[in-house]
Amino acid sequence: MSNQERIFVVVNPTLNEHVALQRAIITAKLLNPRPLICVFVAIDPDTVDTDASNDKIYRNTDWFEEQIHGPLRAAGIDYKIEVSWSHNWQKSIMKSAEQFGATRILIRAGEPVASRRFSFAESKWELLKRANCPVLVVRDGAAEQRKVVLAAVNFQASRKHQEILNENIISRGRALAESYSADFHVANAYIDSMLYPDRGRLLRETDLDPDKIHVVKGYTDEAIAKVAKDISADVVIIGTLGQTGQAKTRRGNTAERVISALDVDVVVVNSEYES
Repeated sequence: MSNQERIFVVVNPTLNEHVALQRAIITAKLLNPRPLICVFVAIDPDTVDTDASNDKIYRNTDWFEEQIHGPLRAAGIDYKIEVSWSHNWQKSIMKSAEQFGATRILIRAGEPVASRRFSFAESKWELLKRANCPVLVVRDGAAEQRKVVLAAVNFQASRKHQEILNENIISRGRALAESYSADFHVANAYIDSMLYPDRGRLLRETDLDPDKIHVVKGYTDEAIAKVAKDISADVVIIGTLGQTGQAKTRRGNTAERVISALDVDVVVVNSEYES
């Protein structure tokens, strides 16, 4: 079985700056063997003006050559391009990514609508919760080099799917840190002393030095943002539970708050797949 990664990059054709594609190229250069990249060109009607008067919804072959073909060919990366005109942005991404056999999905975070907090469209949250592989949310202006990787876990939880989620978060964070030769840290927030996580278990299951383990009192978003700032993290790995039924239609409030509180790239994993 091939260990070649398959990176699925979502590109918004109304833009001329594609941070997710740039990140995919940087990542691809670090991997051996080199991954195959699928560039998925699609418009999310929840966030883009699709009226015919919007000049940015018209793109010709010159745009594709300059924005997509050129950078990928220059990097020497094998790739394919897929264009979707589905009105359901999230479902079309999931279907195409699954058919492609994606091992990771990259999307642009976009700009916060007020202050530094994000207000993602519902379609983007559904993608984060339901994707069958990790989703990297790339921030504009993010550092190219990963020097510090931070994984946010919840070792207080005792449910099996939460334990699987912790394993997936740690596994993904460690792999990312190794690919960039970066320092790997783990953080665990807690609200009160009755819910203090087992630090010894954290040390055993992460196999990290004590100074790379951060147990911080406070709400998850505030605690993780504080640790990320203190250690100058370049990317943070968080989890969201793969929900079913009515709960699956609701946003992952904790994940939303954590992403909103951070100003670096975030990798979102869930408990529904093996990392």
